Amino acid sequence: MFVALNRASRHSYGGVLVYGLLFLAISFCTRFALLLKTGSAADLGLVPLAGAFAIGLGFDVVTLSYAIIPLVLYVMLLPRALRRQRWQRGLATGFFGVSTFVLVFISASEWFFWDEFGVRFNFIAVDYLIYTNEVIGNIWQSYPLVWIILGLLAVTAVLIVPLARHGYLTHWLKAEMPRRRRLLVGGLLLVAPLLSFVAVDARRLPDFHNTYNRELAQNGPYAFCAAFRSSSLNYEEFYETVEPGAAFGAARKLIATDNATFISEDPLDLTRQITAPGPEKRWNVIQITIESLSANYVQALGGGGGLTPELDRLIGESIVFRNFFATGTRTVRGMEALSLSVPPTPGHSMVRRADNENLFTLGSLFQARGYDTTFLYSGHGYFDNMNYFFSHNGFRVVDRASQPSTEITFANIWGACDEDLYRWTLAEADRSYAAGKPFFHFVMTTSNHRPYTFPEGKVDAPQGGRSGAVRYTDFAVADFLKRAREKPWFANTVFVIVADHCANSAGKTELPLPKYRIPLIIYNPELLGARSVNTLCSQMDYAPTLLGLLNWTYKSRFFGRDVLRLDEADGRALLGSYQTLGYLRDGFLVALKPVRQHAGYQITPQTLEALRCAPPPDLLQQAIAYYQTAGHLLDHQLYGKLDEP
Repeated sequence: MFVALNRASRHSYGGVLVYGLLFLAISFCTRFALLLKTGSAADLGLVPLAGAFAIGLGFDVVTLSYAIIPLVLYVMLLPRALRRQRWQRGLATGFFGVSTFVLVFISASEWFFWDEFGVRFNFIAVDYLIYTNEVIGNIWQSYPLVWIILGLLAVTAVLIVPLARHGYLTHWLKAEMPRRRRLLVGGLLLVAPLLSFVAVDARRLPDFHNTYNRELAQNGPYAFCAAFRSSSLNYEEFYETVEPGAAFGAARKLIATDNATFISEDPLDLTRQITAPGPEKRWNVIQITIESLSANYVQALGGGGGLTPELDRLIGESIVFRNFFATGTRTVRGMEALSLSVPPTPGHSMVRRADNENLFTLGSLFQARGYDTTFLYSGHGYFDNMNYFFSHNGFRVVDRASQPSTEITFANIWGACDEDLYRWTLAEADRSYAAGKPFFHFVMTTSNHRPYTFPEGKVDAPQGGRSGAVRYTDFAVADFLKRAREKPWFANTVFVIVADHCANSAGKTELPLPKYRIPLIIYNPELLGARSVNTLCSQMDYAPTLLGLLNWTYKSRFFGRDVLRLDEADGRALLGSYQTLGYLRDGFLVALKPVRQHAGYQITPQTLEALRCAPPPDLLQQAIAYYQTAGHLLDHQLYGKLDEP
């Protein structure tokens, strides 16, 4: 092998070959390491495993065709006399050293990304590139970065030093090749990435019936670039559709309730009048949206570990929704559903999209009723475009940047601790009460997020782990409610505790349902009786359910329904993961995917495990109706706020 490598490295394009072998070897080792990390969760059958590695090799070669462009141009265009100069050997060795370190660094990054999310680089990694301050700070506080870098440098040296010692990195600088032939070979190599750009699409990967195998078949850098290109997806362009009139007609039936009347004869208008008997309740609302609080952390919801004794006690005094699902896997996705009451949009959340001002939101409804509406965030609200979205959709913004340093007792890179945020919330509620105004506060925490650090002495748990962060989250909520009970506005205030999304979304299927289940708790024993609700629902049902508790009559464009008015058999949930859009109903999950594909799963009731099957035709049509109509209204800016409450 070394004889062949020695001979090949003496070709004019020998440097390209050596780089290509390094690239493919590191890519293979990365894929194999991720497989070992995944273990039996992946499908270890010979055919699916061989398929994942074979297709993965194809994506590695495609990615390599892009990566070698600078080196190919160097060989094509640099004059032979200049290429033979001594300093060029140092430059070539340095190039291979730096590029190999970059490849090893990317490989290590994929390992940690897979550990956190169970996928190759995707749109989350793209966002990480944009918000470098928070992300670099998070990495620095979460991992022993210095030791990791030193280890990667050592691995780079192990790979490069032997190659340099035998001259494989520089033999090609002395090679002879006629100029015309050199240009011809280089031109052919440059055609490969052009053909790949036109012909290769990661969205057309085969369906392995196991998400881990599908992710293993990808190449991390290629997946990153693909996510960057497709950060926003138009539903009608990439997903299955039906005739628009049929889609809206089906959607009207799906969102209809016994207290709703459609107010327009336009078949493409879903606006309706929601009518409630009796007087409206002018209760205050404090909505505590907790970072990554999956139901499997809450013992009263079937979780383990005894991490949330305070929430467990609270659930016994509250309206608790036991079959409640997140619509996505990001904070902005939860914000989208909780405030807009829409299905998860493909691509980026509406919070991150352009033209997201003056939408029909829960905040705009409260604001129209004369409420003081505030978005409170313990971090810097420029992250994920939160401040812009909320300030242009019915809210006043209070975030870390708006607080003096004296109001922050503890913080990590993501934000101030929960106790600080809740103290700001109490102060805002006091101001509203003093001004004689009812209030609606949308509160967003960050403590239950890596690096999982929190004030010392609050809970008996170590820093830096998820279990400790959950224990602190539980403590801080109870402490907040204790302080709130001392306030004169407490008796007239509804407290909502809901997660923004699940803690981890990795699984064998595209939408691992057990990991999407989150808590929704509505509390105030002086206003509401304790109740357990088993109806299947998701975050987009929160807004109309809350307004139903307030007994409001209002015009609505919400896609969600008041869960408390539904029969349990009418429950359904909509959830997604960036490109895969799910519809869960009647024991089946329908998954819509680009490009115009779908899949079906039969769901085991107790465990929520999924078994692949053909989706029932009626449920497939319902799924298309929900997502096609929501996509049409949002993409065409037809989801604006209404003039009248």
